[in-house]
Amino acid sequence: QVQLVESGGGLAQAGGSLRLECAASGRLRSINSMGWYRQAPGKQREYVARITSGDGTNYADSVKGRFTISRDNAKNTVYLQMNSLKPEDTAVYYCNCIAGLVSEYWGQGTQVTVSS
Repeated sequence: QVQLVESGGGLAQAGGSLRLECAASGRLRSINSMGWYRQAPGKQREYVARITSGDGTNYADSVKGRFTISRDNAKNTVYLQMNSLKPEDTAVYYCNCIAGLVSEYWGQGTQVTVSS
C-alpha cells in the first residue's frame, strides 16, 4: 500500500504561482512513477504531469512550459510548480502513483483556485 497526501493548494491571481506537494509513505520501493491530475467542476479528471523513477517527465499540452514536476527522493515528496496560472487551471488537483505492475493510488486532492 502507498499513501499520498497533497498540500499547497490555495488561491492565486492569474499570472501567479503556486507549488503543490505530495508526500508518499508506505511501500515506496514499489512506486514506478508519480503524477498529478486535476478535476474542474462539471468536468472529468484530466492528466497534468508525470515523473518516472528515472526522472523522466511528461506534461499535458495545456500546462507545458508553465508547470514543472519534480521529486525529492530523500523526502519522498513530489512537487508541482505552477507558474503563469490561468483561471482555467482552477480545479482539485490529485496526486497519483503507479506501483508494482498494476496498482494505482490517489491522494485526497487539494483545491487550486485562480482568480482573473
